[in-house]
Amino acid sequence: MMKDQWIMGIETSCDETAVAIIKNGREIAANVVASQIESHKRFGGVVPEIASRHHVEQMTIVIEEALKEANITIPELDAIAVTEGPGLVGALLIGVNAAKALAFAHNIPLVPVHHIAGHIYANRLVTELTFPLLSLVVSGGHTELVYMKEQGHFEVIGETRDDAAGEAYDKVARTLKLPYPGGPHIDRLAQDGSDTLKLPRAWLEEGSYDFSFSGLKSAVINTVHNAEQRGEIIAPEDLAASFQESVIEVLVKKTLNATAEYKVKQVLLAGGVAANKGLRKALEEAFAHTPEIELVIPPINLCTDNAAMIGAAGSIMFDKGIRADLTLNANPGLDIELYN
Repeated sequence: MMKDQWIMGIETSCDETAVAIIKNGREIAANVVASQIESHKRFGGVVPEIASRHHVEQMTIVIEEALKEANITIPELDAIAVTEGPGLVGALLIGVNAAKALAFAHNIPLVPVHHIAGHIYANRLVTELTFPLLSLVVSGGHTELVYMKEQGHFEVIGETRDDAAGEAYDKVARTLKLPYPGGPHIDRLAQDGSDTLKLPRAWLEEGSYDFSFSGLKSAVINTVHNAEQRGEIIAPEDLAASFQESVIEVLVKKTLNATAEYKVKQVLLAGGVAANKGLRKALEEAFAHTPEIELVIPPINLCTDNAAMIGAAGSIMFDKGIRADLTLNANPGLDIELYN
């Protein structure tokens, strides 16, 4: 009988201090997340220095809570997986150094994990991955289409050239005077509105899988300012619906085109914006017509930043023989293709 594999995942790339224990790469034994949203709300976005201080305060508490919840001790772990990057450098450093300290003190292998690989592998906690596959990654700092021909191999075939979808959501939310984080508020508003404004779609050059949302964000701001100058009132729910429809149409259409070209068996949704109800519904409707392709959408708690996804990705990296030594450092601009 094979011994169970136990991986601790640590995630501190932005404003969540998270630690998880993953059994055999697919089973969540513990997944503890300490959120900082309330601390950053009044600033309208994440303040890096505040995020780092909160990580320092919460790190030990969250580690102990995860171990207690999983009913396991550190010496029983097979590896400690930690987000190496990308992210806020100060925030990443807290997680990386906590992981290094534990690995050194208990002589346990240290596994570096790319944050986006984590988001992708959150789907493995839902179902086993089938290759080749395509992942649509949509988060605050990233909008990418990632092709995977096999386990642990990443090829970015499309990425954002300016604002990521999540950034655009937050900036449009500020224009509508909605609180941070703006994405969930716009998503809720959009459910009650209609696409009446017909905002632009950025398709870019023919055949491109890249994304651009900066022009859309500017179009929203200009629409609001022009209406104010004319003394007109635009219904916030219609503006939210029009903006969201523009974002979703581009995301879904480019994903469909890529699945056809790359002949994939599975499509994964990943990242914080994967929690968006409008996007989830649009993808489900689009892939209802392609039963030969399995669409996998993780539950909401595995879309936003968490450590279970880092443990799941860490399990794959561990099996591939990827290790870090104690010189491991935070890498805020880390390229996912370096892991191939």
